Amino acid sequence: MASTSNGLEFAIEAARIAEENKAEEVTVMDLRGLSSVTDFFVICSGTSDRQMRAVSDRITEYARTLGDAPLSVTGYESANWILLDFFDVVVHIFTSPARRYYDLELLWGDAPRIEWRRLEASAAS
Repeated sequence: MASTSNGLEFAIEAARIAEENKAEEVTVMDLRGLSSVTDFFVICSGTSDRQMRAVSDRITEYARTLGDAPLSVTGYESANWILLDFFDVVVHIFTSPARRYYDLELLWGDAPRIEWRRLEASAAS
């Protein structure tokens, strides 16, 4: 990410974009101090390959508005697990079976979860 972007803010907005595009079980994990690879994971599940690609596209479009782009995109064609690497934020968009299989939430169980929903959205839930 460019130095003008804040990793936490980007992760939160990516989570919101994922939810707005009907991704399920959206989670933001704080890996600062736990990983030398990245600071935040955004993890979500998609219901179809088309929907997963739409989430990926929208998050990438948002990054471009900040002058950023993913360092790499993996899995876009197979859409079983799409990974968007923004250096300090890594977005994982899984099918439900792939998410259960890889279980990143368990693997990184020590990582704090970040509350990313807007207050008004939380109150309505």
